[in-house]
Amino acid sequence: MDQYSSPFRQAMPNLAQFHPQIVHFVIALLIVGVALRLVSLTGRLKFTNAAALTLLLLGTTAAVLAVKSGTDAHGPVERIPGTRDLVIEHEETGKKTRNVFLIVAAVELLAFGLTRKDTLLRYGRYAHVASALLGVYGFFQLLHTAEHGGELVYSYGGGPGLRTGNPKDVERLLMAGLYNQSRVDRREKRPADAAALMNEMARRFPADTAVRFLYAESLLMDTKDYPRALAVLDSITIAPADARLGARKANLKADVYVAMGKADSARAVLAQAATAFPQNTRLKARLDSLK
Repeated sequence: MDQYSSPFRQAMPNLAQFHPQIVHFVIALLIVGVALRLVSLTGRLKFTNAAALTLLLLGTTAAVLAVKSGTDAHGPVERIPGTRDLVIEHEETGKKTRNVFLIVAAVELLAFGLTRKDTLLRYGRYAHVASALLGVYGFFQLLHTAEHGGELVYSYGGGPGLRTGNPKDVERLLMAGLYNQSRVDRREKRPADAAALMNEMARRFPADTAVRFLYAESLLMDTKDYPRALAVLDSITIAPADARLGARKANLKADVYVAMGKADSARAVLAQAATAFPQNTRLKARLDSLK
């Protein structure tokens, strides 16, 4: 068990859901703290000495909390296929970064004590130089840790939908995955795969208006099932004042009619929508393009 995180694990509540917030404080505080310590060595800006000490101490405290929260959060993420090795590496680099800055914090406190005594002032400056050098090393460790964290979140989905433990968040993660993969399948000329994903989305989220529009679009583009696409669109109820959704429905229906070779029906749908939403110039332009 890790020597720094074990007392926190026993004495503190589960911090898993706060990991994203904490790590952003770590990054900001430590990067600025190291930068100010380097500037302080020039002796030109006196305030940077105290500012660097303060930020480095706060950032190190945040780093300890980040490791604790990351340890609390790693379970669900590690169980995602393909993520285990990256999770372990992220944890190890995080602990290494924390340990480096614990040393930096100790050196900073030593320097603070030394600079309180005039006879030891020179040694306090040496301590600041040592802190700056260690801080630069820790800075690169911090970037390495952050890179792995970003890869886990954005390349493996190891955060969205899992952080709070709310089933609705997992549903939204699934919806995003189905949507994005369907777009990839369509772009790569795999319409059957795209249609299968849209069918699954429509099955799981039948009451979601945005999903029903996407399903109708898939019936039009992926399976060429025009009558069913029209039926799905006709089943979507739009508030009379909702210009955005009203225009979207009209445009999609027009697309279906055009695909069926029924230009007159497409014009009729667009003309009705253009009358209902006269401020929408795109509807008017689309209608003109079909004449």
